[in-house]
Amino acid sequence: MAAIRKQKIRHLLQGLIDIYSPSGKEEEVLDFVYRYLKKENISVIRQEIDESRHNIVVVPPDADPQLVLVGHLDTVAAYDLDHYSFVRKGNTVSGLGSADMKGGCAAMIEAYIAVWNELGGATPAALALVVGEEETGDGAEVFVKDYHFPWAIIGEPTDLKPCLSHYGYLEFQVTSRGKRRHASLAAKDNSPVDALLRFLLELSTYFEERYPELIYNIRDLFSSRAGFAVPERCEVWVDLHHPPDAPTGEITWDLEEFIDRFHQGQNHLDLTMRFHTIQTGYEIPEKGSLVTSLKKAYQEEGLLWTPGAFRSHSDANSLWESGLKPIMLGPGSLDQAHTADESIGFDQVCKAADLYYNVIRKV
Repeated sequence: MAAIRKQKIRHLLQGLIDIYSPSGKEEEVLDFVYRYLKKENISVIRQEIDESRHNIVVVPPDADPQLVLVGHLDTVAAYDLDHYSFVRKGNTVSGLGSADMKGGCAAMIEAYIAVWNELGGATPAALALVVGEEETGDGAEVFVKDYHFPWAIIGEPTDLKPCLSHYGYLEFQVTSRGKRRHASLAAKDNSPVDALLRFLLELSTYFEERYPELIYNIRDLFSSRAGFAVPERCEVWVDLHHPPDAPTGEITWDLEEFIDRFHQGQNHLDLTMRFHTIQTGYEIPEKGSLVTSLKKAYQEEGLLWTPGAFRSHSDANSLWESGLKPIMLGPGSLDQAHTADESIGFDQVCKAADLYYNVIRKV
């Protein structure tokens, strides 16, 4: 096996983290990665997303790839713009996006370069580095319109555990509306804010009793600015992650019935619910060429084969709906993602690169 260039991985990871690239503002990191790959004499395609953003795609000209390695180059917004860059202390690398998922991107890029240097255009895998994953997912949506491969490995943080199944995801918005009035006339039955708070309390109880396996997150709650008055509008956004085998359609139907029942008790207020995202989960059986190759690679790398489920929303949902079979596999842990002190183990990033290299060669 060719040696993965650990020093190159460290420099690449530092370069990726030191570039601030929240969703929608990825231009600088895209230019950095494009130049990095071109210096390695790799043929790079810029797949346009909008006027200033694009995906970076590599498709070997002399092969029929059955696998694509997928990573996203964007991050969430920085918790602190003065402290988001690369810091290394011993084996620990910290910085915005280190776990989600610039560590995975660095490992994929270096593994891909290693195989390309050996096989050139006959490399049996493609590479896609996309944008917008943390917000709209527009990079993945455009990618699957132009490209299709039977299998995908996505480098999201899984602690190097292969995730052959993936949670489904629902995102919905609930809005309560009433009439603006003087603050001294506020009452329980005429306040959109009070109505939405009571709705959320009942919704929480409903989830615990009806769907205890769901993971729900009250993401945003805000009202219209009213000054010394009862605001006329209040809204909340809720994320739901559900196990791969959960009945997505039944959950959405039950939620609509729940809000209808709640609405009937609100004489002076209007409550509406709108689903913005509905994506089912999926399960891949332990069969097929990529799974077989992965098992062999795990054995050779001295890693335990312990498949699990990826509990978060990701680009995999879009890839699955387009007909690809995505397996989640990357360095770092999900509990580090989106935190103020995000970090990753550098040794695990290097191990991920070894694993990706091994799998590409076996495909």
